[in-house]
Amino acid sequence: MERVHLLTLGCPKNQADSELMLGVLAGAGFKLTTDPETADVLVVNTCAFIEAAKKESLAAVMQAAELKGRAAGRRLVVSGCLAQRYGAELRAELPEVDIFVGTGNFLELPELLKRTETFQNRPIPYAGAAHLLPRAELLRIRTGDFFSAYLKISEGCNHKCAFCIIPKIRGPHESRPLADVVAEARTLVATGARELNLIAQDLTAYGRDLAPRASLAQLLGQLNAIDGLRWIRLLYCYPNFVSDELLEAVASLPKVVKYIDMPLQHADDGILRAMRRERSGDGLRRLLERVRRRVPGIALRSSFIVGFPGETQAAFEALIEFVRAEQFDRVGVFTYSQEEDTEAGALPDQTPARVKRERRRQLMELQSEISAARNRAQIGREIEVLVEGVIASGGSSPGGRATRLRGRSASQAPEIDGMVVLRGDAVAGEFVRARISAARTYDLVGEITAAIA
Repeated sequence: MERVHLLTLGCPKNQADSELMLGVLAGAGFKLTTDPETADVLVVNTCAFIEAAKKESLAAVMQAAELKGRAAGRRLVVSGCLAQRYGAELRAELPEVDIFVGTGNFLELPELLKRTETFQNRPIPYAGAAHLLPRAELLRIRTGDFFSAYLKISEGCNHKCAFCIIPKIRGPHESRPLADVVAEARTLVATGARELNLIAQDLTAYGRDLAPRASLAQLLGQLNAIDGLRWIRLLYCYPNFVSDELLEAVASLPKVVKYIDMPLQHADDGILRAMRRERSGDGLRRLLERVRRRVPGIALRSSFIVGFPGETQAAFEALIEFVRAEQFDRVGVFTYSQEEDTEAGALPDQTPARVKRERRRQLMELQSEISAARNRAQIGREIEVLVEGVIASGGSSPGGRATRLRGRSASQAPEIDGMVVLRGDAVAGEFVRARISAARTYDLVGEITAAIA
């Protein structure tokens, strides 16, 4: 029985793929290990979204190749977006890698591992874009917290954003059947998940391609009826499909947290057009006003790209003023990455790296001030918190520090947002009431006042 160790890089969508890969490996008789030193097979599930992700993935592959060399017969697999995008080139450049599997054929890994290939005939992903939709009947071995799970509801993307390579890796948008998504959600809840984080390349396009046609709002209604589930969170909501039907579902369904992650990317009209983002700055302002009017108290997360080709100082200042005026709860800022085979990669007026870094610093500095002020407004309030675990403990002496727990409020998504530092007694996976006593730039501090059944 061969032992397999899998390392996941990149986004939660990659994590969901890794969990399916682990499931099919376990189902085929492979033993899974968290210790790469004891593994017979090393798998690196890679990301290739931007240059920094590619470099991280290649560094991880080379580290795994070094580990492979320490044990006779140990094999190395490279999977995911990097393999899908550059499989043929990597096969020539990385003789240390035994197998490449892409985003559309990773469930074939057990069969590929059982074959013996010559160097020249090592498998590589088929050329072009590809994805694999999850299915409820597939075994999925979760790697994150037992009480929180990512639920992938669709794959691929039909948008033609000038900076993005994902459609050329993952292919066009395809929704999972509604009943299949609900069936997997029930399985996740039955095995301990109390929070489901819905993910996709384009979450709000869900159901438009199904027959009969469905919608994200319909899916939310069915997920809301699952016993034992407490929080449902929306991540990766493309703005042009944020409908009134969806906002009504977010506002009225008790298990859907009042939180939307909606990447807007910029606010200057010229840059939005160059990005092929389909909306003007004024259009985005009207959208945000509608979201806040229809869902009072909603927490909004967005992400922006600075340094896109042709971004003048005036365009950047328009973005700064937009973020200052809109007062987002959470913001991620990325420096533009020039990617081959994208429309933006061939544009003139590429922004110098030092300018991109400085603009990112300025925008993040502004958002840190906004975040700190919004967090200070929470002091004295009592909020619901999902406990994630212990972060520090003190001694039992009179001067010892009390046990501290980490948790998240409904307005904090896992991994990308801040946390609530808690004092009191609770266990991981429990929901509690906490009174906020202090605020940091991105985190809150509170005292547990009661457990929630």
